[in-house]
Amino acid sequence: MKVVGRDLLDAFCAQHADARAWIEAWLNEAEEMSWESPQDIKQRYATASFLAGNVVIFNVRGNRYRLEIKMSYRNGVAIICWAGTHREYDVRNRRRQR
Repeated sequence: MKVVGRDLLDAFCAQHADARAWIEAWLNEAEEMSWESPQDIKQRYATASFLAGNVVIFNVRGNRYRLEIKMSYRNGVAIICWAGTHREYDVRNRRRQR
């Protein structure tokens, strides 16, 4: 997969150093994978959530943080949309639902 938006992850890891190892492992793995469907992701990341519009939410570090990406399965691209704490994610979702 091609991963777009690494600068967002760099900024996130600068604020949350304890997530860096998980993020780096995810990046290395994602770049080597060829996810063609949500099922491909679910096989490796059982706790991943799938939203409308090919949005995937990953639980980072035991659900302490969340990583939101948008997948273009056809093009083999994972676009980083957002990363933050679980609490920030909850606030973000409440705003979306309004």
